[in-house]
Amino acid sequence: MSKRQYLGALVGASLLMSGTAVEARTLKLNHNNPESHPVHEAAEYMSKRLEELTNGDLKIRVYANAQLGTQRESMEMIQNGLLDMARSNASELEAFDESYSALNLPYIFKDEAHYYDVLSGDIGADILSSSKDKGFLGIAYYVEGARSFYANTEITSPADLEGMKIRVQPSPSAIRMVELLGGIPTPIAYGELYSALQLGVVDGAENNPLALTSARHGEVAKVYSNDQHTMIPSVVLISTQTWESLSEAEQKALMQAGRDSMDHARALWNKQEAKGVETAKQEMGVRFIEVDKAPFVEAVLPMHEEAAAASPRVADLIQRIKALGE
Repeated sequence: MSKRQYLGALVGASLLMSGTAVEARTLKLNHNNPESHPVHEAAEYMSKRLEELTNGDLKIRVYANAQLGTQRESMEMIQNGLLDMARSNASELEAFDESYSALNLPYIFKDEAHYYDVLSGDIGADILSSSKDKGFLGIAYYVEGARSFYANTEITSPADLEGMKIRVQPSPSAIRMVELLGGIPTPIAYGELYSALQLGVVDGAENNPLALTSARHGEVAKVYSNDQHTMIPSVVLISTQTWESLSEAEQKALMQAGRDSMDHARALWNKQEAKGVETAKQEMGVRFIEVDKAPFVEAVLPMHEEAAAASPRVADLIQRIKALGE
């Protein structure tokens, strides 16, 4: 090869590499959890899988700790096409699409296995795709265990919630549930909850056990009453505008990466939750108490009937979810 041919080959290779770099695309994904949280690790896993499946042509950059905005702000940016992807959860999403409200009903899932069968099957896929004309659609669910009440007093029956101000997510289902149980639902942003508990703005909250350690709530709430009223998943979302800008092959790869990350997230969650419970007990002095769920179930069952009566769509989802658990 002559010197001229060699230089020409180098230039050609350089141009080819430059073209590939130009064609590669990185999607931005925002969430409000720390980098140590299973949601972040699962999202990073999804990014890695997507890069593998597209040979590096499509990537995801994950932003933790609400760097690009709060959960609510992320949803608005996604709908407007100003943000590619975000993590929200079914509780907040019911305000944007009624289908998600079926997942938020207390005690609708028989157990964790039933819960995951719903999320990973046809029912879950139906809900994820339902909001495409509203500016976003779902890619994957990440389990976050069961939610229970925590405060500085034991909550062993609905009677114990009488008059207590309980922090809830800005969700009609969460608000109605606490009302039926006798508490005073108080919507507060998650990032403000630690100080709200510390200062007595609220008397308690409801979340999964990992909130005690990842958000340090175990420092200001010393009793976790394990009533397991709801199992509400995180949801990874993509802007409809971004979705439609992807090729069919890229869309398929993204859905596959999301599905693979669901199983990864489940394993991560179960491992970290068990570790978090021990940390909360041993290092933060949190007491975990088991409660009789029957009075809680009885108190909130009207929600199932109300939700079904209000929407044929939700009624159908409720029926399908319960049938899968039989």
